[in-house]
Amino acid sequence: MTETETRAADKTLHAEQREAEQTRRAQRRRRREAEELSATLHTSMAPFLYDDEPKPGDLIEIFRLGYQHWAIYVGRGYVIHLAPPSELAGAGAYSIMSMMCEKAVIKKDPLRTVVGSDRYHINNKLDNKYDPLPVSKILREAERKVGQEVSYSVARSNCEHFVTKLRYGTPESPQVQMAVTVGVGALVGMGLVAGAAYLFSGSQSCKERRSEQ
Repeated sequence: MTETETRAADKTLHAEQREAEQTRRAQRRRRREAEELSATLHTSMAPFLYDDEPKPGDLIEIFRLGYQHWAIYVGRGYVIHLAPPSELAGAGAYSIMSMMCEKAVIKKDPLRTVVGSDRYHINNKLDNKYDPLPVSKILREAERKVGQEVSYSVARSNCEHFVTKLRYGTPESPQVQMAVTVGVGALVGMGLVAGAAYLFSGSQSCKERRSEQ
């Protein structure tokens, strides 16, 4: 092969490599766009109470049986939330067993998965009491915590405490404060429901439940 032919072959090879790389980039872009569209559709399909779409940093209140689960929206159809092993969409009375757990995991999940068939809405009601932190700081701190297992207490460190601390820098749970205002009887009632769910579920401990996931 002459030098001219070698140079021509190299140019052809380089052109083919460039074309292959452009094709791979286009495929990656299409996959990304499909994932984003899917996440958007999942969000819009959820049983949302109002017309507003959540924005990154928004707090999401999800109406479970007997209590509210909380998450923080981080964009592209995903939320980050503090989830005891029994905190599952569609778990019914069993989900209230989260009261009995001492550990929970910080998870990042599609909003649609966390909501399931339950209702939800944006609830930044503490904005009139605290100034929200910058969205970039909220998202950075939330993402940093994903995957961590932390202590859980329904009265002192629950899912609502978790998201309010992310948004405002101060953990607060009006849900717990309301229960205290209503009286100890309300907490006892919730405890009885949790106990019934515990017996109905075959008396699995939170630790056993966590090991199955």
